[in-house]
Amino acid sequence: MYAKYQIACLLMLSTGLFASKPHTFAQDAIFTSKPTLILESGAGEGPTWHPELGLLTSGNGNINRYTRSQESLVYRKDAGSNGLLFDRSGRLVVCENRKRRITRTELDGTLTVLADSYAGSKFNQPNDLAIDSKNRIFFTDPQYGDRSGMEMLDRAGKPIEGVYRIDPDGKVSRIISHEVDRPNGLIITPDDQFLYLADNNNGPGGSRKLWRFKLNDNGTVTPGSQTLIHDWGTTRGPDGMKLDDKGRLYVAAGLNIANLPQETATQPTAGIYVFSPRGELLTFCAIPRDETTNCAFGDDDGKSLYVTAGGTLWKVRTATAGSNLMSKRGN
Repeated sequence: MYAKYQIACLLMLSTGLFASKPHTFAQDAIFTSKPTLILESGAGEGPTWHPELGLLTSGNGNINRYTRSQESLVYRKDAGSNGLLFDRSGRLVVCENRKRRITRTELDGTLTVLADSYAGSKFNQPNDLAIDSKNRIFFTDPQYGDRSGMEMLDRAGKPIEGVYRIDPDGKVSRIISHEVDRPNGLIITPDDQFLYLADNNNGPGGSRKLWRFKLNDNGTVTPGSQTLIHDWGTTRGPDGMKLDDKGRLYVAAGLNIANLPQETATQPTAGIYVFSPRGELLTFCAIPRDETTNCAFGDDDGKSLYVTAGGTLWKVRTATAGSNLMSKRGN
């Protein structure tokens, strides 16, 4: 039955907005169940898995916890957070978009501000983050909504919505300035070779593209390596993303209902798009709730993909485990 569901999803994609894009089946199954709704609220963004705590999400202004016993709790009230990620030591690193900073919750519960400005200017809205094998933190800094309070400007006065790196010694560097329109989700491959970046400007005419950059040993990117992986056209673009242990990329994107005038939707396209390491679109898992914002692998075997969508939380089983930091503790 589920094979028919996957075929229907692929046919739906290939007959409209993405008719010009090739769609192929993976050699093995990718999704092994239909997505199941498990929470109706509190899961707006930033899902991240911890083997003892369960799943944390950002929602309703808080960091919320979905426990291993399926309880829904508030983990940190009024956090004003978006992206969440546990580092290899089990410390929670948070994009606090409301306070425009990156923080880390230490193992004793104390809060450390890792960065709140660059070159004397406050960040915009830290959105999502990734950590490489050298424990360097990379994060995006877009500006959605009101832009009157932006301090990040170049010498010509043009706003900068960039990507930044925080080194283990605390040094902050900007690695992307104007190469993309509005950076959102990002992830780094386990071998530190590539950085994938979601470019999602939801204004009229904005970019809705997925890019790949070559990541250098010193933590910078090579601008000339910028490669387009996928373009969502005029519907909602890519948001959060995760990798599995085979190097496949799972990207939250799309819309089921048009959000005019800025975002169209000629057919339901909200869900998780899966790309091969070469950038081929392999398959699509439809999520029937707008907006599909992010995803994270979890559970003991790492084969459950948790998906946040419009404040709701969904779960779909996968054939391959995710490439998660917490499964690599001590490395």
